[in-house]
Amino acid sequence: MLNVSHLTKKYNRFVANNNMSFMVNEGEIAVLAGPNGAGKSTAIKCIAGLLRFDGEIEICGYSNKSIEAKRLLGYIPEIPAPFELLTVWEHMEFIARAYKLKDWRERAEMLIKRMELDDKRDKTGKELSKGMQQKISICCALLIEPKVVLFDEPFVGLDPHAIKELKAMLFELKEKGVTIIISTHMLDSVEEFWDKILIMMNGRIEAERERKFVEKSGENLEELFFKITEKNSTGAV
Repeated sequence: MLNVSHLTKKYNRFVANNNMSFMVNEGEIAVLAGPNGAGKSTAIKCIAGLLRFDGEIEICGYSNKSIEAKRLLGYIPEIPAPFELLTVWEHMEFIARAYKLKDWRERAEMLIKRMELDDKRDKTGKELSKGMQQKISICCALLIEPKVVLFDEPFVGLDPHAIKELKAMLFELKEKGVTIIISTHMLDSVEEFWDKILIMMNGRIEAERERKFVEKSGENLEELFFKITEKNSTGAV
C-alpha cells in the first residue's frame, strides 16, 4: 500500500507539489495524470525517495526513506539510466546482489525473455537504444518482486510487443496484490486496466475518481480528464 500525506515540494519559491494527499491500496492501479508541468514526475521522484520533500510518504507502513520501504519499492523512471558499462545480464546480477535476492536467476531469465532482450544480454547499457534501456529498467524494477511499483511514462519508447507484455505484467502484478501507480499523459495506454485516477494541475490534485464511478456516469477517462483540466484552466465552474 502507498500512503502520501501532505506532500509538498518546493524549488526556491516555485511549488512543484502543493500539499498532495492520496492513497493507493493493494492490488490497485492508480493513474497520475495531468498536463506537462503539472508536477507528476516530481511527485513520483519524491515517492521513490530521490528528492527531499515536506510531508509523509509510507510504503506498506514504512517511511519511504527507510531501508525497509526501499526493499519493497520498484521504480521505472521516465528517462532510463542504465549503467553504461554493465551488460543486460550484469544489470540483473547487480540488482540481485544489491537486494540480496535468492534464487533470482530463473526470474531474471523470464523477464529478459518477455522483454525480448535475450539476444542483447551481452550488450552494455551504452550500446542499447532508449527503448532497450527502458526494458532494462522494467526488468530491474520487477526482479525484486516489489510490493509497490512506480511507473513514470512507462510506454514511451517501447515497441508494440513490449507494450503488450508490460500490460500483461501489470495485470499479473495487480492479481498478486501489488500496488501500482502510473504517471502518464497517454490516457489511451491505461484505459484497459486503471482503477483510480488522480488528475493533477499546477502541483495539486484537482480530482480523484474511481473507475466504477466514472463508468457509472457514462464518461470515459479522456472525457473526465478534459472536463477537469479545461474547467480549471479557464476558471469555469
